Amino acid sequence: MGDPARKSALYDAFAHTGKALSSGKRLELLDLLAQGERTVDALAKAAGLNLTTASAHLQTLKQAGLVATRREGVRIHYRLAGDDVAALYALLRRVAQTHQAGVEAARTAYLGDDQPQGVGREELLARAQAGEVVVLDVRPAEEYAAGHIPGAISIPVEELADRIAELPADTEVVAYCRGEYCVLAHDAVRLLNDRGHRAVRLSDGMLEWRLADLPVATGEAA
Repeated sequence: MGDPARKSALYDAFAHTGKALSSGKRLELLDLLAQGERTVDALAKAAGLNLTTASAHLQTLKQAGLVATRREGVRIHYRLAGDDVAALYALLRRVAQTHQAGVEAARTAYLGDDQPQGVGREELLARAQAGEVVVLDVRPAEEYAAGHIPGAISIPVEELADRIAELPADTEVVAYCRGEYCVLAHDAVRLLNDRGHRAVRLSDGMLEWRLADLPVATGEAA
């Protein structure tokens, strides 16, 4: 028979991780960090938080061992503590989608009722290698530089309307962004289709691509 107090202490230690994940904004920060390392300032801006609130959330995640830091001069850079954290975040979303009725309604409200057609990772990889499609990364440029699908063109979604002429008109475009619940690719595909291009989206995104151990390239767009 084990010591009940020690057993409780063990489960409380497990619960510490759960408590760190019990905030939508902290999950959003993990989602951003799954794309690559960022400073506190950059995370605050991307998540729509003031610096003080972002720092507090990040400290909670750090205390739970979910993120790590490095200092560069006066700047603190945050990153996920490991690939297992990204996998945990992805699993949490999947479990919520499967077992929590409200998730699907919230997903539809955010991504839209007219969600564009999606293609799977393996299909995209095969078609890209065969030269049948143009792969379009519509995330911010710094996320593209941190890791992208090899051969992908970088046009952030907010620049797409002005740069659409950079895409060939006679080749299908497959757009992707951060992950399955990221709206950027949906918006990009709607815009491209409205402008006469043939476009679909990757059914998930860079988070799932990395977790599947598929090829990833780094560096800024040429």
